[in-house]
Amino acid sequence: MSQSGPIIFISILFLFVLFLSWYVFQAIKTVSLGIELVRIQQVIKWSYWVFMVSLLIWLAYKSVQVFLAGEFASSAQVLSSVFLTLIVTQLVIVIVLLGEDLIRNIQAISIFAMNGAKGYSFPSRTVWVSVLALTFASVPLFSFVYGIKYGKYNFKVHREVLYFEDLPESFDGFTITQISDIHSGSLKDHNAVASGVQMVLDQKSDLFVFTGDLVNHRADEIEPLIKEFGKIRAKYGQYSILGNHDYGDYSAWPSPEAKKENFEKLKSQHEKLGFDLLLDEHIRIEKDGQSIVLAGVENWGVGFKLKGDLQKALSGTKTGEFKILLSHDPSHWDAQVKNNPNPVHLTLSGHTHGMQFGIETQLVKWSPVQYRYPNWAGLAEDSGNFLYVNRGFGFHAFAGRVGIWPEITVIELKRGKKPDPIHLASAEN
Repeated sequence: MSQSGPIIFISILFLFVLFLSWYVFQAIKTVSLGIELVRIQQVIKWSYWVFMVSLLIWLAYKSVQVFLAGEFASSAQVLSSVFLTLIVTQLVIVIVLLGEDLIRNIQAISIFAMNGAKGYSFPSRTVWVSVLALTFASVPLFSFVYGIKYGKYNFKVHREVLYFEDLPESFDGFTITQISDIHSGSLKDHNAVASGVQMVLDQKSDLFVFTGDLVNHRADEIEPLIKEFGKIRAKYGQYSILGNHDYGDYSAWPSPEAKKENFEKLKSQHEKLGFDLLLDEHIRIEKDGQSIVLAGVENWGVGFKLKGDLQKALSGTKTGEFKILLSHDPSHWDAQVKNNPNPVHLTLSGHTHGMQFGIETQLVKWSPVQYRYPNWAGLAEDSGNFLYVNRGFGFHAFAGRVGIWPEITVIELKRGKKPDPIHLASAEN
């Protein structure tokens, strides 16, 4: 990007937010008209603009700093958090006001058509609509405030039981705990992290896996947390892979050698954590004379680094063997894994974070990230091959989580056919 690129981008963004701020001001001005004292009306109006202009200048200044730094440091996450909170809150207000303006314009056209220009005046805003807009906007405002303060450490355990007819008998009931996207450079509340790690330990799973993005940019980010994450142990081992952030591609380096040194250090950090890092390779997990294959690839993702080599990782495995693959980006499953001639029974991924923003209920599952990734959180299946996408342990860019909470996944493998829901309900009763 040229030197003028960031300035143009920031200027356009600044003007857009300024436009939204002007529109929001219409609601504040309308509501303030109900106050009898003109002086108080003026104080409210001037206070709004002093606050907004000061905030916009600060946002522009911080944006320039980010571009000049060449990387999105954890301190810059304050910028994105404030910006997203502001934009979403303002958009809610503007959408309501635009609806009112549409009606006002229809009314104005009708009045003009019937009466002509004589005595014509454009319909004014109604106070109750502006109050409604401000009230609706309080929902995203307080949701974002909660997500920034508490939501990013609101760890949730998600459980899945998966059935496979060809699972070796010895592995019937075998459990796997997965976490992904630690993004250690973002994790400042070490007490909260400790509680998350304890939740991992409490699962007492047979196997632990980590599916990439240990850091945001630099290998030393994990050092303050090595002791904490190093507590994670499982009977059949701890295995890990790399994610797109682990290669140092999103940071400015003084030389290629410095970047390479950082990457080698990053790999050694996995060893310090007690994680066996799988780099386009596989191991066999033995249990009571039987085994399953656990493979791990380097990052492979549509629109990101295409470094992972699935065929190399599975080289030496047999078609009939039960296989689990660790691959950071879920787009890899769609592009290569699910139709691979040497079938992979279960792929474990992360990467999307569920965009750290969305709605997940029994009836609704939505996040903006779904327009980029068809499989963005939870379980997917295709012809008996499964993908599970972890929502991430940490966070990046936006220093919070709204509706999409940090996840610890527990998967239990079962031998046989999945029970029919009706029969299962009868058995439980």
